[in-house]
Amino acid sequence: MIAIDPTTASRQTPKTGIPGLIENWKSDLTSGFLVFLIALPLCLGIAMASGFPPMAGIISAIIGGVVVSRISGSYVTINGPAAGLIVVILSAVQSLGDGDAMAAYRYTLAAIVVASLLQIVMGLLRAGRLNAFFPASVVHGMLAAIGIIIMAKQFHTLLGVKPEAKELIDTILEIPHSIANFNPEIAFIGGVGLLILMIWSRVRNRYLRMIPGPLLVVLIGMALGQYFDLDHQHVYMFLPNDPVIPHHEFTVGPAFLVAVPEHFFSGFYFPDFSKIGTAAFWGAVLSICLVGSLESLLSATAVDKLDPYRRQSDLNRDLTAVGIGNTLAGLIGGLPMIAEIVRSSANVGNGARTGWANFFHGAFLLFFVALFPHFIHEIPLASLAALLVYTGFRLASPKEFAKTMGIGWEQFALFVITIVGVLATDLLIGVLLGILAKLLIHVARGVTILNLFKIIYTVEKACPDSYRIAVTDSAIFSNFMGLKAEIAAIPAGKTVIVDFSDTTFIDHTVMEFIDHFQADYNARGGRCSIVGLENHEPFSDHPLAARRAKLNGKGRVDKPSAQMMG
Repeated sequence: MIAIDPTTASRQTPKTGIPGLIENWKSDLTSGFLVFLIALPLCLGIAMASGFPPMAGIISAIIGGVVVSRISGSYVTINGPAAGLIVVILSAVQSLGDGDAMAAYRYTLAAIVVASLLQIVMGLLRAGRLNAFFPASVVHGMLAAIGIIIMAKQFHTLLGVKPEAKELIDTILEIPHSIANFNPEIAFIGGVGLLILMIWSRVRNRYLRMIPGPLLVVLIGMALGQYFDLDHQHVYMFLPNDPVIPHHEFTVGPAFLVAVPEHFFSGFYFPDFSKIGTAAFWGAVLSICLVGSLESLLSATAVDKLDPYRRQSDLNRDLTAVGIGNTLAGLIGGLPMIAEIVRSSANVGNGARTGWANFFHGAFLLFFVALFPHFIHEIPLASLAALLVYTGFRLASPKEFAKTMGIGWEQFALFVITIVGVLATDLLIGVLLGILAKLLIHVARGVTILNLFKIIYTVEKACPDSYRIAVTDSAIFSNFMGLKAEIAAIPAGKTVIVDFSDTTFIDHTVMEFIDHFQADYNARGGRCSIVGLENHEPFSDHPLAARRAKLNGKGRVDKPSAQMMG
């Protein structure tokens, strides 16, 4: 069990030679402000796409910055609502509400509070290694499915059309109808926003890159909203040049703008626990807890790789801190938060050094929404939809499919099975189907039932500065968690040899972890060598593909001399 010390991440950095707030306030303040400009429109869009009021996303980001940054176990992550949780929250709203939007919102807040308490318990029980159990291709498949769902739902909003479909598949099938009946002025605003994001992703000028793309989308969207007079409801005619195409009347007005309360505290709502005894409630709790925890842990791990100072987050402490933040958010009407990868990447790129950048980003949000709520009301919904459609496309882009296929057919199969499972059922069932398929593939390749969840290895300490870890039988995602924790706990600056000479099968998830560990450990001043892989035959040409022991007519080949990997 860990104790949550209010000492901040920024005060724990003397081992890296980085002082705290006093020495870094300029760089952290600057980065916090720039991240605030990115976070504001994304928080609004994510909240509305989740079936929550717009202020719910802002509340979450404020707590993530002002509160969680002070107790977090990470250094440069930004905490706030994320697109990956849209599907989970929207599903909870739809399953708990029975058609009453406000009741659904308050029931879901209660589910968030209970899920957050479970997150705190998980962190205290040192469940920060939870992400090790999920196969990489299944996680990527889950994120791609989330991207597809976000695009399917937000594309209608971008076009200014409200779909009649309630089910996901029907919503996707209704896209052609929305294209045929788009609202020209609203679709123009959304289309311009989408075009800006596509162009901005290719801009390489460092001065232009200082302007956040989401901010540009919002500002131009607001200007177009003023031009089309969205503040006042009115009807306009669309007169096509082709006389064969009939004329259409379209209505625009404040309904196409973000609706926020005039006073900040008016945006607070409180949870309703009256459905705590229902299966739907606990289904929502498990989905929010597991998906939110997994995404946060994966994001925090990814951000550590971006940190120029090579600091390692305390994932158990970070999970506990996020759980505390989510509990507070759920109690006053906010979305659940995670360590968000896009904003965290921008934070690192902007030169942030400590957790105070996260604090400043939250403080700027609080200051802005408290004093300038009318500014937020002028943002067109189509602009926010453009941000989300683009985010969804990045999660499910053709590059993700091609990259997974490049690792091997079995990884691509798991990727597709997870996507189809999520789209056809729900998030948790889709992920479970992907994991089950992975286990079946391993059994078909000769992994014994006992070896599925139990790994056999030895750790030898040849001298105070040298460790040798020898793995036998199979090393796969479902049995590697314990060994992963032991490897990660090895002090920096030592010599570490991970020997796979007597391993019969190594899956892609283990190969990916070992490769990343080797690179990170060497970068922090140690020396890590991976040996014995020459005894194995990969299933594809990808350097991190799954591999099995080579066989000859008499069985396994003899063990050759150890060689370092790449």
